[in-house]
Amino acid sequence: MTDLSPAQSADRIAALLAAPESRTLDFKRISGKQSRMYEAVCAFANSEGGLLVIGIGDAKAMKPGDKPQSRLFGIEENPEGFDDFRRELLHRFTPAITKLHWLRLPCTLHNGQSGHVVVLRVEKSDQVHSVVNNGTWTRMDASNRELSAAEIADLAYQRGVKSAETLPMPVALDLLNTDAWRSYCLTRGLADMDLAVRLPRLGLAVPVDGALQPLLAALLLFADEPGALLAGQGMRADIRVFHYKGKTVQRGEVPNLLLPARTITGPVVEQIAKAQAYVLERLAVGLTMEGSGFKTRYRYPERVIKEAITNAVLHRDYRLNRDIQIRIFDDRVEVESPGRLPGNLTPATIEKTGSVPRNSLLARHLREFPNPPNVDAGEGVPMMFAQMAQANLYEPLYREQIEAAVPTLCVTLLNEERPPLWVQVSDWIDRNGPIANADVCRIAEVDTLKASKMLRGWVDRGLLELLPGRVRSNAAYHKPTQGDEQLDLLLARGDEHNG
Repeated sequence: MTDLSPAQSADRIAALLAAPESRTLDFKRISGKQSRMYEAVCAFANSEGGLLVIGIGDAKAMKPGDKPQSRLFGIEENPEGFDDFRRELLHRFTPAITKLHWLRLPCTLHNGQSGHVVVLRVEKSDQVHSVVNNGTWTRMDASNRELSAAEIADLAYQRGVKSAETLPMPVALDLLNTDAWRSYCLTRGLADMDLAVRLPRLGLAVPVDGALQPLLAALLLFADEPGALLAGQGMRADIRVFHYKGKTVQRGEVPNLLLPARTITGPVVEQIAKAQAYVLERLAVGLTMEGSGFKTRYRYPERVIKEAITNAVLHRDYRLNRDIQIRIFDDRVEVESPGRLPGNLTPATIEKTGSVPRNSLLARHLREFPNPPNVDAGEGVPMMFAQMAQANLYEPLYREQIEAAVPTLCVTLLNEERPPLWVQVSDWIDRNGPIANADVCRIAEVDTLKASKMLRGWVDRGLLELLPGRVRSNAAYHKPTQGDEQLDLLLARGDEHNG
């Protein structure tokens, strides 16, 4: 555990005292119930990760007139309890939570004595964890909640610990005796194409009540209309493409579609190819902007469009009753797929980590078709960022829509050349946290008015968000993918360790 000097920790303590509890930040006094601390660690691992700050009291317990420093109780309030907590931490969860990072911050406590606050950073896990003899917990906006058995199962699917692709489907095998099946067998050199013999050997069918049932992955790979077969199971497997006039969806009596929406069906290898071809065709046609006479020229690299569509099909959560939606606008393309990021991925880490396969069985067999789509085992997402940068376009924007009735992951590709200044601003935020108007003035050597205009433009494009709780004179901005991770950066930039 790293122990910082008082001078080094001063800004970190100030940031903590100014921050409200949130989905990724929780304060606990060591004098309280240690069971609540284990619940918080479990909840962070099962959610988006977060910071458990030990030794700072809840702001709601402050009395009128109290200064923020009145919340500083430190681990000295119960040093034996802290030692017990730290010693027992690796044995209190099943499976064990191991990605824990500790930082000790010296400070002056509420009583004027010297002490320490300890920050425990818990990484988002790719598993589902439970506190031994105390349930499975998840993080809400500013509290922890115990999950029911059904919610635990759902979380396992969200995380990718389980995948719907392995669910047996009550569908006759004959419906998979298609051109896609024969093409697959020929490519693999399988002379015997008997589905009842081959599918179990390929791990694509299992016996259920004495009858052989294909797995969902088999339906997706070989059925002519997998979406139609899944409709009775409350699932979907199709793609919908919408090409809009302008930059927004106008939900009036007459929608602002350039032409009717296209539904793309079929086995996944054909579905991906058809969707890629149709979207690239629409982008090649372009769009004459209403009232201007000028035609929009789309700049996206072809590989980026193809990879975004391939990833949406391969990594979608097929349990969810929603189609993939591809939306083409004047200024962007959005690819929205059902389900959240699997494993311990977050929108902020996906560029360097790459994608994690949710449906590995589907991806593995998809490679056995002639001319398979690009399935580079996680290398595709970094390629998308690199290709957009080489084209001088803004980086892909990944966002999870977790509050919707059906959670989705949306990838936005902006049809706009990025100015050289954005590269500097983006890098500054990655290294230093939220950026203010004065910072932009200094970086760009512009006046306050021009800096404000640039910041508003990046907010309008979805590249930046206004930091909540700030008045206009103290406004600061962060990337939408970062949120409270900026607090992580402030607390642990280069000086945290496992311990």
